[in-house]
Amino acid sequence: MKKLIVAAFVLALAPLCASAAGKYELGLIVGEPTGISGKANLAGGGAVAAALAWSFSGEDRLTLHADRLWYKHDVIAVSEGRLPMYYGIGGRLKLEDKSKAGVRFPVGLQYFFSDVRFTAFGEIVPILNVAPDTDVDVAVAVGFRVIF
Repeated sequence: MKKLIVAAFVLALAPLCASAAGKYELGLIVGEPTGISGKANLAGGGAVAAALAWSFSGEDRLTLHADRLWYKHDVIAVSEGRLPMYYGIGGRLKLEDKSKAGVRFPVGLQYFFSDVRFTAFGEIVPILNVAPDTDVDVAVAVGFRVIF
């Protein structure tokens, strides 16, 4: 059953990633969860971000999440680079004895350096778990990605 859920999750992301504008990001996310983070910037704005990570909250388990993100570029002015705010909606699978599926609502800031192909971000993510039980989690993480 877990393999079927993971396969459906990956297949659901494929069309979104195929429409990427050619700018991809890959790096690390640290916090809850901690692991590999990737992002595909979409043509027309926005992005799809995902992570394959390890959760240290409760039972230590593998976590997969993916989010559709939208950006607000005029919230915080900086003298160099760009610092847009982002928000979005996505899904999370936490693979444990009683695997959890939930809806994520990420809100964060991402700094794009002006002279290097590097970005840093921080986010807070309320998560509404819908299976096997309904409850709420909150994830907080920071990370960095290389743009290619």
